[in-house]
Amino acid sequence: MNDRDHPADQPAPLSRRNFLQQLSVAGAAAAVPFAAPGTLVAEAGDGEPPIPGSVMVTLRINGTSRRLEIDPRATLLDALRDSAHLTGTKKGCDHGQCGACTVHVNGRRVNSCLTLAIMHEGDAITTIEGIGAPGSLHPMQKSFVAHDGYQCGYCTSGQIMSAVALLEEPCGSSDADVKECMSGNICRCGAYPNIVAAIQDVRRHA
Repeated sequence: MNDRDHPADQPAPLSRRNFLQQLSVAGAAAAVPFAAPGTLVAEAGDGEPPIPGSVMVTLRINGTSRRLEIDPRATLLDALRDSAHLTGTKKGCDHGQCGACTVHVNGRRVNSCLTLAIMHEGDAITTIEGIGAPGSLHPMQKSFVAHDGYQCGYCTSGQIMSAVALLEEPCGSSDADVKECMSGNICRCGAYPNIVAAIQDVRRHA
C-alpha cells in the first residue's frame, strides 16, 4: 500500500518522499526572518510595517533630527545602526566592555550598547560620521592615518570617538595618562603604541 492508499484518518507511514517534504517545509520556516527583541523598523515614512509595540522617537544625530520608529527596548547602538543606518559605530561585545560602540552624547563619550535609544530624545548625539568625512577629516582621524593607529580597523571608530572626547577631558600629559584615559577601548590587534602616538600628536598641536 502506498501513501495514496493509506486511510486519511491515520498518519502516512514514513517514506523517503514524506521525509524530504517535511524537511523542506522546516527549512523554509527557519529561513523566514523574525523580529527579535531590540530589532528596529526602518525610518518612519518608508512604508515598511511597524513592529507591534514600537514607538516614535526623535533623535538629534550629527546635527540633524531623525524621527525613527523603534522597539522601546532598542539600544542607542541598534537605533544608530539599524534604523538611522549609520554603521560607522560598531557592535563589538554588546556588553560595554570593548568600546567599539563609543559615541558622544551631549559632548560626553558613552558606550551606545549600554543605553536605550528612547532615553536620548532631544540629546545631541555625535557618531564617527559626524566628526569628519573623506576630504574633510577631523585632525584625530588624520593623525590615526599618519601614525597607522589601526590594523583590522574594527575598533577604530570607537577609538577615535574616545580620543576626540579625551581632548576636552582632564587627562595628564604622559603616555601612561593617555593609556589610562583610553582604557575603555580595546584593540584586539594590539595597535596601542600607534594609537597613543596619534592622540599625543593631536594634543601637542591643539
